[in-house]
Amino acid sequence: MRIITGKYKGKRFEVPRTFKARPTTDFAKENLFNVLRAYIDFESTKALDLFAGTGSITLELLSRGCPEVVSVERDRQHFSFINQVLRSLSDPAARPVCADALRYIQRASRSFDLVFADPPYALRELPELPERVLQSNLLVPGGIFVLEHGKDNDFSRHPLFLEHRAYGSVNFSFFRQKCGEDTVGEAEDAENPDK
Repeated sequence: MRIITGKYKGKRFEVPRTFKARPTTDFAKENLFNVLRAYIDFESTKALDLFAGTGSITLELLSRGCPEVVSVERDRQHFSFINQVLRSLSDPAARPVCADALRYIQRASRSFDLVFADPPYALRELPELPERVLQSNLLVPGGIFVLEHGKDNDFSRHPLFLEHRAYGSVNFSFFRQKCGEDTVGEAEDAENPDK
């Protein structure tokens, strides 16, 4: 696994062969970040990497200068690997969290500019992830959610869907959280159901 661009460009990390997680391919990663560049400024983006796996996306975000990157991974072996890699970089922006990503979404207590999720393609809840993330507090108004998924998922009918990109067998669907007024209005309605 190597870092493609940024201050850690070219650094390589050996992923143990016993890992179930599959790092996003370099080709897909490079294209993903080219698309993201049109939506966000990495140097002012607080990011959340859900189902972090090997930490591949986390490393690219850190390398591009994100001021904070929270990585959520449940598997203890994978989490230990991510920690080991992050320690070698000594990047103060890194915030690894050993937790279940679905519970993290449900209990969201803070918001990010970018949320990236790369769940196992066979995850039963995968089709619900856009709704779960976009209905939670995880994204700031106008924030971007990216879901990596297999070819059998189509999210193009979702009201907050932006675009879909496919690179080989890797698919990314992009969503944008509603901007300020809609979100605030809905929050007020929820607090005042009789209104």
